[in-house]
Amino acid sequence: MSEPAETKTLILKPHFICPPYSHTVQYYETDKMGIVHHSNYIRWMEEARVFFLHTLGWDFNRLESMGLSSPVLDVHCRYHIPTVFAEEVLIYVTVESVTPVRLKLQYEFTSLDDKLVAEGSSEHTFLDSAGKIIRLHKAYPDFYKALQGCIPQVVQA
Repeated sequence: MSEPAETKTLILKPHFICPPYSHTVQYYETDKMGIVHHSNYIRWMEEARVFFLHTLGWDFNRLESMGLSSPVLDVHCRYHIPTVFAEEVLIYVTVESVTPVRLKLQYEFTSLDDKLVAEGSSEHTFLDSAGKIIRLHKAYPDFYKALQGCIPQVVQA
């Protein structure tokens, strides 16, 4: 008779989870059809990213006073259902990955009744005040560590 296979338990290590950013659709964000123009979702990503960094304790004013900027390298958005004037949209921001020179964020847009409205991503690099790419883990290790602390990690027990 063989012995039972050893089972391993997966444990999710604690990590920073940002509350959702709430955006109420403004009339000027809609088009002739009465739905939000697609370009506004990219703007909302930026609003949610600013909120995320503020909630993490690294708001834009702090980063800019340190001489750090993080321009967008790439952005994607996939639309699922339209939104309309006065509708509230919740935007969840998560860190997909962070390296010394790149940050990739994921965005999930939902309605108040939890329907998936859109999903997207943005990728950023890090520049010093002279516009040169920096290695975040060396130049700003505390910020790098804070971003790494946003990524869920599964370990086996």
